[in-house]
Amino acid sequence: MKQNLSILLVLATAFTAAAQNKKSVKPVQTYTVANKKVSVYTTAEKSEYRLSKTETLSFVENKQPFETEPCIFVDPTVKYQTLVGIGGALTDASAETFAKLSKKNQQELLTAYYSRDKGIGYTLARTNIASCDFSSGSYTYVQDNDKDLKTFSVAHDQEFKIPLIKQAIAASGGKLPLFVSPWSPPAWMKDNNSLIQGGHLLPAFRQSWANHYVKFIKTYEAMGIPIWGLSVQNEPMAKQKWESCVFTAEEERDFIKNFLGPTLQKSGLASKKLIAWDHNRDQIFQRASTILNDKDAAKYVWGIGFHWYETWTGSGMQFGNVKQTHEAYPDKALIFTEGCKEKYDVNKLDDWTLGERYGYSMINDFNAGTAAWTDWNILLDEKGGPNHVGNFCFAPVHADTKNDKLIYTNAYYYMGHFSKFIRPGAKRIGSASSRDKLQSTAFLNTDGKLVVVVMNQSDDKLKYSLWIKGEAATTTSLPHSITTLVVE
Repeated sequence: MKQNLSILLVLATAFTAAAQNKKSVKPVQTYTVANKKVSVYTTAEKSEYRLSKTETLSFVENKQPFETEPCIFVDPTVKYQTLVGIGGALTDASAETFAKLSKKNQQELLTAYYSRDKGIGYTLARTNIASCDFSSGSYTYVQDNDKDLKTFSVAHDQEFKIPLIKQAIAASGGKLPLFVSPWSPPAWMKDNNSLIQGGHLLPAFRQSWANHYVKFIKTYEAMGIPIWGLSVQNEPMAKQKWESCVFTAEEERDFIKNFLGPTLQKSGLASKKLIAWDHNRDQIFQRASTILNDKDAAKYVWGIGFHWYETWTGSGMQFGNVKQTHEAYPDKALIFTEGCKEKYDVNKLDDWTLGERYGYSMINDFNAGTAAWTDWNILLDEKGGPNHVGNFCFAPVHADTKNDKLIYTNAYYYMGHFSKFIRPGAKRIGSASSRDKLQSTAFLNTDGKLVVVVMNQSDDKLKYSLWIKGEAATTTSLPHSITTLVVE
């Protein structure tokens, strides 16, 4: 009898434990589109559509599409990286051009970029530490041979750049994460004694240069400009005719772990997001592996930054390198830190490939694991500058400063199809196109709105369905268009 009671007690305990375990198992996430509508926003070549709401769709049951039915398949339960933000750079060139506009057009530009309701709602920004090519001239913040940085001053920035940054922050509702990047240390800190043509940081000045980042960040913050992050060096493997400085992968690794990382930490700036590389996709994996395989350097690094200019070598955009870096180091963020169309030509301001380059890059960068995406200059003048070395480029918006006029290129609208609708904190979710002519990415915002971006670079009008969990909403993609579909 006692033996039977013991068996019953064991069984009862087992059933109780099983029941408790069953309760603790998290249910599989579900998502339903029942009773939800799809708002469609379109920008298309040879049309008047510019981020225009073009239709509202409803879902109908379609359990299994045939292969003859083009689809964008979306699964909101498959989640990837979290979006940090999307934005553009507030450079000297942008600030100097902005200052030449009337107050009316200044306000229009700020609204166009930073208002979510009336503009495209940028949520991220970058600026240069000291001069870069998109400055009217070269400048530094310290006098020659001032190793202790006693003469440090950002007085230069107070005329144009700081006022623009402050207005951009205000236009964003008081919050605009800003990261900062140097193009070159002062000439006397380098082995070529020049701001330009590359050169290397001299060992004797590594600590002084690390202190310089701290000085800059603390000075800006004291002036009411919070700094979210910083990159170690803009384009560290480029020897340019403008401000530049070379860091090999090993040099950048050692500078981070022995000087910059510890200095930020000791100065109370450990929370600032430190970004390594900040150059093209072609060498991103080699740079990331060299730095992040060293735990003493990796512990200071928040993420790896990259640009899109690997195309100057004749290469296509190498998204596979970005994806491989993300897969190898999933605990580090990827951030697109700069991109623009080079070789400005006023006759090509309406060239549709301007916007398509942005759309193509953004979709593929996000699908490769990128968490933040930052354009280069938010504004340039009618010559594609100012630029003190004649390196004139395109921006999403240009100012005709002679006639006080703003010119919006299609790149502005293409970026807006992402930044206006995909908000910080959104999770990228599963998205796959059944046709190569339709490229897509998808995100789920924290408010529950599901956002799908679809781009068509072909000459064809393509009918397709947005398919989610056995339900489909059908629409048509116009030739050379980008569309944002918002499910709510």
